[in-house]
Amino acid sequence: MNRFLALLLCLLALSLFGFTQSVAQFRGPNRNGVFPESGLLKSWPKGGPELLWAREDLDRGFASVSVTNEAIYLAGLEGKDEYLTVLDLEGKTLWRIRYGGGSQRTHRDTRCTPTVEGDRIYLISGRGEVVCIDGHQRKIQWSVPAFEKFQGEFWQWEIAESPLIVNDKVIYTPGGNQTSMVALNKSTGAMVWQTESLKTPSAFVSPILIEIGGRKIIVGVLTEHIIGVDAEDGNILWGVKYHDIETPTFHEWAPKNNCVTPLYHDGHLFVTSGYDHVGIMFKLLKGGTAIEQVWINKDLDNHHGQVLRIGSYIYGSNWIDNPIGNWCCVDWNTGETMYEKTWETKGSISAADGLLYCYEERRGNLALVEPTPDDFEIVSSFRITKGSGPHWTQPVIRDGVLYIRHGEALMAFDVKE
Repeated sequence: MNRFLALLLCLLALSLFGFTQSVAQFRGPNRNGVFPESGLLKSWPKGGPELLWAREDLDRGFASVSVTNEAIYLAGLEGKDEYLTVLDLEGKTLWRIRYGGGSQRTHRDTRCTPTVEGDRIYLISGRGEVVCIDGHQRKIQWSVPAFEKFQGEFWQWEIAESPLIVNDKVIYTPGGNQTSMVALNKSTGAMVWQTESLKTPSAFVSPILIEIGGRKIIVGVLTEHIIGVDAEDGNILWGVKYHDIETPTFHEWAPKNNCVTPLYHDGHLFVTSGYDHVGIMFKLLKGGTAIEQVWINKDLDNHHGQVLRIGSYIYGSNWIDNPIGNWCCVDWNTGETMYEKTWETKGSISAADGLLYCYEERRGNLALVEPTPDDFEIVSSFRITKGSGPHWTQPVIRDGVLYIRHGEALMAFDVKE
C-alpha cells in the first residue's frame, strides 16, 4: 500500500469513528462536565498528584481553560480589559491578545471559557462582545458588540456566558426586549437569526445543544425562563417560566440568579439554581417541540459550581448560604435525594475515568470522590495553595493532566496512572 493511500484510509477511519476536529470548550467536549479520559490515577499520593508546572502571573479569571492537542487557552482580566492568553502544554506563553472590555460590576474576573474550534477561538467579553480570533494569524477575525447591537439586558453582574458552536453558527444570549438569543455566522459575525423576545434579562448560563427526533435544539436559561430554540431558524419551540416554579421566599435572588448549565440525557432535561430554588427534571415530547415537568427536588439547588450525571445519578453541591453548601446525590429517574453530606463547603465539580473531581470554593480543597449513591466517599484530597480569590473554576482534565485555575494562577498536575 503506497503512503498516500494509507493516509487517505487513516483520515477516513478518523472521520468514521468521530475523531475529526473537535471543539474544546466549557465543561468539556459535550458540555456536561465529564471528560472522556482513561488510565487515570484511582487515588492520589499524600499532598496530591505531581505538580508538572505552575504559573502565578496570568491575567485573573474565574473561567476554566480549554485545552487542545497543541495549546491551552484562557481568558483573563487586566485593568478594565479582557485578554486571551495561549500557552503551550508546558505552561509557556505563546501569545496574548486583547479581545474586549471586562465586567464593571463586582467579581470582575473573567467568566468566559474560550471555545476553540481548529484555528478559531470564540469568546464573549464581560461587556457582551462576541469575538472570533484567528489563532493562526493571532489576530481578531471579527468582533460584534452584540449586547449593544441587540439591546441586551443583564441582571446584576453583567455577562457570564461561554460561546456555543452549532454547525456554522455561534450562539449568544443577550436577553432584553429585542430578542432572547441570537446566532451569528461563525466565519463572519453576521447575524443568522434572532429569536423573539421573552422580555426577560439574560442570566449567567452557557447554553447546550441537544438532538432529539432529528432536530437540533439549543437549550438556554434566562433570569425567568428555560427555553428550547430550533438551531436551524431560531424559533422558540418551548419556554418554561422557571421563575414561577416553587418560587422560594427565603432569598430575593432565587428566581433570577441562574448560573448552572442544564444537563440532558435520553429525552430528559435537568435544570437547577441556587438560593433555595428547586431543581427540576423535564421530559421532552413530540420530537423535542414540547416539554413537561417530571419531578422537583428541593435539596440540590446548585449555586454556580455546576452539576453532572454519572449513570443514573446527579452529583453536585447545594446552596445553604453564599459561603456554605453541602454535597448531594440525586436519582436521575425519580428525583429522590440519595445523600446530602457536609464536606468543607460547596464548589465546582468535574468527572473523568469514573471518578468525581470536587473542588470546594472557600479554602481550595480538591477531592477525588467515588460516584456512589450511598455516600460522599472521598478517595484522596489535597489543597490548592497557589493563586488568590474564591476557588470558583471548573477542574479540567485532558490527556492525563489535571488543570486547576485560581485567580492569577494555573496549575497542571499529572494524574496518569
